[in-house]
Amino acid sequence: MEAIFIPQLAKAPERTEEIQVQEFLPGLDTLTPVRGIIRVRHCGSYLEVVANAEAIITCSCNRCLQQFNHRLAIETSEIIWLDEAANQVDDLPLEREVPLEDLVESLVPEGYFHPSEWLYEQMCLAIPLRQLCDRNCQGITTTTNKSNSSAEKKVDKRWASLEALKKQLPS
Repeated sequence: MEAIFIPQLAKAPERTEEIQVQEFLPGLDTLTPVRGIIRVRHCGSYLEVVANAEAIITCSCNRCLQQFNHRLAIETSEIIWLDEAANQVDDLPLEREVPLEDLVESLVPEGYFHPSEWLYEQMCLAIPLRQLCDRNCQGITTTTNKSNSSAEKKVDKRWASLEALKKQLPS
């Protein structure tokens, strides 16, 4: 996907560009290409970005470690503010309090919007945090052998002195 020059988008018909997506995104391991549509609309002081996309990824179950395929689908929208001060680097301290109104995406009005990067971020946000192969997954099953239970009762010879001392103490 090519980057969109924001001033050119303002001159487009209906100030909108629609991008058909059918490709693998760099950095996102998917079994199928990401398929969908991204619509970017210039609204004067902001961009409105809407996307519907899907792909299939391979996940590892958090309980049993078995791999399974998961359909990753997004239907999202975001407003990205156009601000001249968007890319300015301030000499700020490493730690500072950030006001809530500063927690927004912004781009320079004379800059570019990169739809592939934006779509990558949205797809990554849609990856489930809790990955389970099945709702009723029991996890890794272990088999216990009854003959092993008597072996567990034997004391390691390195701890024999401590076991002898333990027997001398009143209960």
